[in-house]
Amino acid sequence: MSDLLAMALLPFQLPFMQNAFLVTLMIAVPMAMLSCLLVLKGWSLMGDAVSHAVLPGVVLAYMLSLPLSLGAFVAGLACALATGYLKENSRIKEDTVLGIVFSGMFGLGLVMFVAVQSDVHLDHILFGDMLGIAPQDLIETGLIALASTLFLGILRKDLLLHAFDAQHARAIGLPVRLLHYGLLAVLSLTVVGALSAIGIILSVAFLVAPGAIAFLLTRRFAAMLMAAIAIATGCTIFGILFAFFIDSAPAPTIVLLMTGVFLVAFVRQTWLSSLQSRDETSG
Repeated sequence: MSDLLAMALLPFQLPFMQNAFLVTLMIAVPMAMLSCLLVLKGWSLMGDAVSHAVLPGVVLAYMLSLPLSLGAFVAGLACALATGYLKENSRIKEDTVLGIVFSGMFGLGLVMFVAVQSDVHLDHILFGDMLGIAPQDLIETGLIALASTLFLGILRKDLLLHAFDAQHARAIGLPVRLLHYGLLAVLSLTVVGALSAIGIILSVAFLVAPGAIAFLLTRRFAAMLMAAIAIATGCTIFGILFAFFIDSAPAPTIVLLMTGVFLVAFVRQTWLSSLQSRDETSG
């Protein structure tokens, strides 16, 4: 028994595993909170768009010898603003605009990356490198996570009202435009914070899965937020542990674990709904 316990605790004793746990847990909290708003607002594809759109910003920042996070933030915010402008000034639906913008910017980023001789590995940008986290990455991600969490926590009620009924929010005097673009800015900033840990592509799962699972399990927004954070942090811890023991990549393992939890929540919800329908029919 003692040998099994020592083996189970081994990952927590290794410095590179400690950094992996820390950086992913820090970013999991604001991403889980964001996922609730994105799911309720129907903006899940927006997280996908922003995640893919940061690639040309990363490459351009590398070319200009600027911080990669700065380029990623500017590119992500530009994608969000471009999407809003195109939606407001055309008859094209938002999901179509998102598909065009994020695929175009992702394609541009790949072309730029191939054209530039870079010592930054593409896999680390796309899928993250949480086992190779540097101390400056921990500091940067921690500051981003703190700022994003404070914004989402302080304005959670206003953001919730804006997500459900923007016209009512405007009627009672809420700064709707500020909330809209503030949420987009925090979304871009959070994706930047996740860049070093889970990369561009896998951050989409963190921006959708916790909120979707919590939506199936809860009825109130406060409970949904707490459930999403618990799901994101729990899947993060166990996903990294599973990846360590089965010699797998941590970020995809976390995503697979979230997918499994979603399927369990979906089956539970379907089963409860069928029981309720049966009771109503028999009654």
